[in-house]
Amino acid sequence: MENISANEARDTLPDLLNQVAVEGERFILTDRGRSLAAIISMDDLELLRELEDRMDVAAAERALAEPGTIPWEDAKRELGL
Repeated sequence: MENISANEARDTLPDLLNQVAVEGERFILTDRGRSLAAIISMDDLELLRELEDRMDVAAAERALAEPGTIPWEDAKRELGL
């Protein structure tokens, strides 16, 4: 994954998008050496979404496997509702 300054990315955006979409390249946008964001392909984004979904399902399954329940009024009070 290549770092590229936000200014350079702005100046070369069409080329960057082609590299990402066609060649599967990934870029980290930086500003003064600080990482700001990434440009990734739609395929990579779909993989990331699938991974997040799997992690959410695993967390929900763990929560459901925990013994006991919390009364609704207690849950609302803890959440400030």
